[in-house]
Amino acid sequence: MKEVFKKIITDFHEKKLPQTVPREIDIPLDPGKVVSLVGVRRSGKTSMTYQLIEKLRKSDDPTRIVYVNFEDDRLFPLQLPHLNDLIEAYYELYPDNRKGRIWLFFDEIQNVENWELFVRRIYDTLNAQVFITGSSSKLLSAELSTSLRGRTITYEVFPFSFSEFLSFRSIDINLNSSKSLSYIANAFEAYIHHGGFAETIDALPDIRSRILRDYVNLIIYKDIVERHGIQNLALMKHLVKYCFTHMATAVSMTKLYNDYKSQGFKLAKDTLFEYFAHLADAFAVFSVPVFRNSVREEQRNPKKIYAIDNGFKSIFDVSLSPDYGRLYENAAFLHLRRKSSEVYYFLQKQEVDFYCQIEKGPFIVNVCYDIHDPQTRHREINGLVEALNFFDTPQGYLVTREHEETVTQDGKKIRILPLWKWLLTDG
Repeated sequence: MKEVFKKIITDFHEKKLPQTVPREIDIPLDPGKVVSLVGVRRSGKTSMTYQLIEKLRKSDDPTRIVYVNFEDDRLFPLQLPHLNDLIEAYYELYPDNRKGRIWLFFDEIQNVENWELFVRRIYDTLNAQVFITGSSSKLLSAELSTSLRGRTITYEVFPFSFSEFLSFRSIDINLNSSKSLSYIANAFEAYIHHGGFAETIDALPDIRSRILRDYVNLIIYKDIVERHGIQNLALMKHLVKYCFTHMATAVSMTKLYNDYKSQGFKLAKDTLFEYFAHLADAFAVFSVPVFRNSVREEQRNPKKIYAIDNGFKSIFDVSLSPDYGRLYENAAFLHLRRKSSEVYYFLQKQEVDFYCQIEKGPFIVNVCYDIHDPQTRHREINGLVEALNFFDTPQGYLVTREHEETVTQDGKKIRILPLWKWLLTDG
């Protein structure tokens, strides 16, 4: 295996890295901890890794940088003892580099069982800054934090935000320019329907659908079926379709279990929970609980499910017209989820779509595609005021298709904004 690693290292040092689009996540080059980049497949983790490597190549000896993709077929089957061959192979190629600092980039490292033991050892014994990427949320887990004992700092990578989407298309964000606003409006329609995976942005419709289907299959088979030994593949495929077509919907697992039983699926209720957990682990779907003061109370209420990308809805949805309400709400969720790992919905007399804590403080948002109907407007604003009073917060947001206005009610300020503008400005 050592000779294989030597070839991989040498090939990388001779390789010119592809051009990439800068992302909005600021990753430090030398934080003194193991840096983890985690997220769904094809979300840009490798591209961000390349950006970091390019920065280092400009300021340091390129031979001090090592990049290994653990999905390289030349490495199969790779086990924990083989990882030491990687370090030995590198220092045999560059013995003088033992005297200084090196940078190690390990892509999709979760493919090697017990990899964290290797990372911990080299962190403790080598003069090395380590970066790891993976498409499993277990890289975020308490178990991993225990294994590395506080040695890690983690960044989540999502498909493009709307502002990154505009940057990819070289669209200037100037809200005072009519020309810029026209391009933004056109791009927003594409973003809300087709999502933010880089490969799909400029693809033709048929190619885009094929790419998204390939992504779904990659998530199902590589990150779930192979990793967890899934037996009931038909159930898993059906659950994937359900989650992507019912994004922004409250789901009762008991009801879903009964529905599947009535359709002839043979399953235990625990299996359904387990499969959904695997989808969450692969960053394909998210579940949002109601806000309550105890975990037990949270569990008594249905969770709302959201998808990692709006584009996944289009490849399963057979409806003749887009479900803008769900598409808007899913996009709003992803925007908030980038800011906070804990997003809730609020429910008392009325439901409010989102509550989360960010650096500025509590953030409370309702999403409603069309508020022209007076009863709809009244309901959305009253729900926000109730939540703002509960959290003792002066301002909330009502995100819509096109309406823009500021409303004051019961001493609380409600900013009503089009979704595209809220995504770019937060109000």
